[in-house]
Amino acid sequence: MIKDENAPKKIYTEAIGNSELEKNDPLVIMPIEKTEEDNLFLRNSLNKAEEESALLRELFNNASNELNSLKKPALLVADVVSVLKDKSVIKLPNGNKFYCYVAKEVQNIRSGDSVLVDQKTLNIVGKVDQSSNFEVEKFVIIEKPKESWKDIGGLQNEIREVKEVIELPLKKPELFEKVGIQPPKGVLLFGPPGTGKTLLAKAVAHSTNATFIEVVGSELVQKFIGEGAKLVKDIFTLARNKAPAIVFIDEIDALAATRMDTGTSGEREVNRTFMQLLAELDGFEHLDNVKVIGATNRLDILDPAMIRPGRLDRLIEVGLPDLDGRFDILKVHTSKMNLQKVKLKELVAQMDGFSGAEIRAVCTEAGYFAIRDNRDHVVHEDFVGAIDKVGFMDEDEGMGKMVG
Repeated sequence: MIKDENAPKKIYTEAIGNSELEKNDPLVIMPIEKTEEDNLFLRNSLNKAEEESALLRELFNNASNELNSLKKPALLVADVVSVLKDKSVIKLPNGNKFYCYVAKEVQNIRSGDSVLVDQKTLNIVGKVDQSSNFEVEKFVIIEKPKESWKDIGGLQNEIREVKEVIELPLKKPELFEKVGIQPPKGVLLFGPPGTGKTLLAKAVAHSTNATFIEVVGSELVQKFIGEGAKLVKDIFTLARNKAPAIVFIDEIDALAATRMDTGTSGEREVNRTFMQLLAELDGFEHLDNVKVIGATNRLDILDPAMIRPGRLDRLIEVGLPDLDGRFDILKVHTSKMNLQKVKLKELVAQMDGFSGAEIRAVCTEAGYFAIRDNRDHVVHEDFVGAIDKVGFMDEDEGMGKMVG
C-alpha cells in the first residue's frame, strides 16, 4: 500500500519532551514552584516541631525524675560506732544503736563518720561528708566589725587591760614565754547597761587577725538534754581548730547564774550546759591561743566558779564615765556632725550619770531637732533639748521599775 505523502503527519503526546512543556507552558511552572515552597515550609516546620518535642521530652524527664525523688522515703543520718567487715554498728540521733549491713558501693567507712541509712532496713546506703562543727559555723563572724579603738571614748584604762589580756598574747606570745608566765584565759566585762562592754569586744575583733566567735548566753540553752553541752563543746572545738580565736559570750549571766540545789528540769539542763562551759575553760584540753570574753551587767548573780582564778579571772569593770570620759565620748559621736556654736564642755556637765549609749542617744535626738527645723546643722539648743528628753525618759524608766 502506497502512503499518501500529502496526508497530515500525526504527533503523539508521548513524543513531546517534558522540558519543552515546562519551558513553554507557564501553567505547569507555577504549581511546581509553589510545591517546592510548600515542601520547604513543611520541612522547617517539621524541624521546629522536632526541637520542641525534644525540649518537652527533656522537661518531662526532669519532672518525672524529680517526682520520683520526692516519692522516695527520706534517709536517716546516723553516726558510725564501729565497723566489722560488711556490717557496722550505727547510732541514731535518738540514741538507739543498730547492727546493720553496709552497701558494697559505700567504701572507707570509719568510726565517727556520718552515714545515710534506710528508714525501714537501717542499712547504710551512703556516706555524707558532714562536718561536726556544721551547726556552730553560724557563730563565726566573717566580716570584722568596723568599730576600732579610736571609736571608744572614756575607757582608756579598760582598753589597756583588754589589750594586755586578749590582744597582746595573740600578737606577741614570745613576751610571756620570756617572762615565764601564762596570760589569763579570758576576761569578764561587767557594768551597767550601755557602758561599752560589747563595743570593747568589737574593737578587739577589729584589731586582731583572730577568728571571732560571738555567742549570746541564751543561745547555748537548748531544749533537749545534752544538746546545750554539745553545742558548747563544738564551739570550743571550732575555736581550737581555727586558733588564734576569740570567743565572745554576751549576756553570760543567762547561762552562768548561781546554781541552786533544787529547781525545774529546765534549770537542771542550764546547769549541765554551764558545767560543760566550766570544763572547757579549765579542763584537760588547754585553750592555747583561744581567748574568752564574757559580758554581763549582773555580776551579783554569777556563779563563783565562773570568776575564780583559772577561768575568767580578770574582771574589768566598765562603769559610768566621769566628766572627762563623757567629753571623750561626746567628741567621738559628734565627730561627723555639722555643729555650729556648740559648747561641748557645758553639755557634758549637764549629762551627769549618763552612759555612753545615752550620750549617743543625745546626739541622735539633737540631730532630729535640727531636721524638724529644716536645718543642715546642729546648734547648742538642740543638744540642751535632747539632754532633757533623754534624761526624762530615764526618769520614767526608773519610776516604772520602782512601781513594778
